[in-house]
Amino acid sequence: MYDRILVPTDGSVEGERAVEYAIDLARAHDATIRAIYVVNAASYGGLPMETAWDGISDALREEGEVAVERVEELAPEDVTVETKVLEGSPSRVIVSEAAAVSCDLVVMGTHGRGGIDRLLLGSVAERVVRSAPVPVLTVRVGGDEPAVTEDVRAAAPGGRGERDVPVE
Repeated sequence: MYDRILVPTDGSVEGERAVEYAIDLARAHDATIRAIYVVNAASYGGLPMETAWDGISDALREEGEVAVERVEELAPEDVTVETKVLEGSPSRVIVSEAAAVSCDLVVMGTHGRGGIDRLLLGSVAERVVRSAPVPVLTVRVGGDEPAVTEDVRAAAPGGRGERDVPVE
């Protein structure tokens, strides 16, 4: 059913839950994991600083390399993991990468923010769900959420076809 699963990671310990879920799916379907980390250097553009821009970009790229290497470490030997560190707007890059490398599924963590937090911080996962050309499985990470509360949202143009599916 799945040949290639895209796993965007932020390198957080909480996000490893989504990575582990993707690894389980890859193992069950004999699929390849495509782990990516997106460097969003634009979010630092408004800071008043005299630090060399290259230094910041290099530090963010190094952080990304560590994050995708962690995905490789978590995967058992029988699961193939491809890694890539990319730059740009995270949601746009994730959607673009899913199409470019013919992924069948995107598995990503979400903090499940609502209300003002969501308004202020936005939701990369929500933007990916709404615009991805393939199904997106979001795994709730962090917070006080129940241990297993994954939402499966079928990505369809215009958000049609979305549905929450509880996972046991």
